[in-house]
Amino acid sequence: MEMGTSTTANTTDAKRLCIKCIQVNLQHSRAATANLMKAVAKDGTDIIFIQEPYTIQSKVVGISTKYKIFTSGEERCRAAVVVTNNLIDTMLIQQLSDADTVAVEIIMGSTKIIADSMYFDRENHKEQDLVKMDLVLQHARIQGSCLPWTTMPDPSYGMTT
Repeated sequence: MEMGTSTTANTTDAKRLCIKCIQVNLQHSRAATANLMKAVAKDGTDIIFIQEPYTIQSKVVGISTKYKIFTSGEERCRAAVVVTNNLIDTMLIQQLSDADTVAVEIIMGSTKIIADSMYFDRENHKEQDLVKMDLVLQHARIQGSCLPWTTMPDPSYGMTT
């Protein structure tokens, strides 16, 4: 289970807004999912960006039902966004999402963020993934949103960032 963390802050508001995020590739593992749920409960994570979630019959499982789970597509999803904080309003951006990309609009207070979780398949042409990333960035610019969160590929994917 690979995990990264990030905190997004907008200092233009009188109060500082902090959203605790983690990114993780669960490699479709039930045990990794269970460990993630324990860690999230312990550290107060607000949003989880997941690649290769644990699924059964194309549905993400092992994530607490009290959390909002966002996926897209009918086939086995390889990306998901999970929101654990009920104070964060989140909506799936359907036109930017598929089984490998889940884009969401996150609103907390007066701050709007466009964020996504993306799975980068080594078998796909990298240009396809770059086009998806560009579409999310364009959407964020059009919406006047805060810093978009884009999950970067594993270094073995062959891209430099």
